[in-house]
Amino acid sequence: MTEARIEVALALGMSLGESPLWSVARQTLYWVDINRGVIYAWRPDHDEAPTRIELDEKVGCLALCEAGLLAATASGIVRLRLPFDGRTERLADNPEWREEGGNRFNDGRCDAHGRLWVGTIAADEQSPTAALYCLDQGQLVPRRSGIGISNGLAFSPDGHWLYHTDSLTRRILRYPFDVASGGTGVAETWVDLEALGLPGVPDGAAVDSEGHYWSVLYGGGQLVRFSPDGELVAGVELPCPHPTMVAFGGADLQTLYITTATQHLDAEGKARWPAAGGLLRMPAPVAGLEEPVGRG
Repeated sequence: MTEARIEVALALGMSLGESPLWSVARQTLYWVDINRGVIYAWRPDHDEAPTRIELDEKVGCLALCEAGLLAATASGIVRLRLPFDGRTERLADNPEWREEGGNRFNDGRCDAHGRLWVGTIAADEQSPTAALYCLDQGQLVPRRSGIGISNGLAFSPDGHWLYHTDSLTRRILRYPFDVASGGTGVAETWVDLEALGLPGVPDGAAVDSEGHYWSVLYGGGQLVRFSPDGELVAGVELPCPHPTMVAFGGADLQTLYITTATQHLDAEGKARWPAAGGLLRMPAPVAGLEEPVGRG
């Protein structure tokens, strides 16, 4: 394990913190607490505390757009104009959503052409009933089915690879990717956590400027870094067992922000892991990539 200087940037007690997202233009970090339907916005160099936007349903992930943010809520994809005036604009419905037992939207990210790729999570978090979709020019197109928990969506810096995982399989896949068309080739197993003897499941991820893929291991309490060839090159032990996603931020894109969860911890676990539910921060050895702006 690599030693790193990790701190709790904000102690929030989140149930399921997720989807940290840095806006270079606004110098603002956005993220969500999925289970509570809260979107956070925080300017580390200006704000002591984050501002909150509360929606009336769970929010799986965020992406940037010119007007503000795209949010994949449980029931669909909406646009929020910033500063937020309390209204959302519906862009697409979630075809898997039902009030009782439906699959909500989960992890997602925009590609370099502004298409929003977003997957769902099975309601029971076990059955292969979820899918991966692409929102392209207003149309939500299914791209892969038979998934339990869609996660880890990221792209290589040259746009030639799309990374994705079904967390339940403990494998990270990569697909040949055509940025111009949005087309994908045949998936290959790129990283197998079982073969590497790593704990937990692969959750949210980010790619740095050198093409390395950073993944947090939910249930494993680690942040790991893989080379473009899929070799494990670094690992950092985190001060809580359930990290959820990592993002590069800061003025130089060389600060790692990590969201965490308390949802699977009892009172004893929360006492043992006081950093759980907080936003973690640590310096990165290299800069990250600027997040694309969605066309939604």
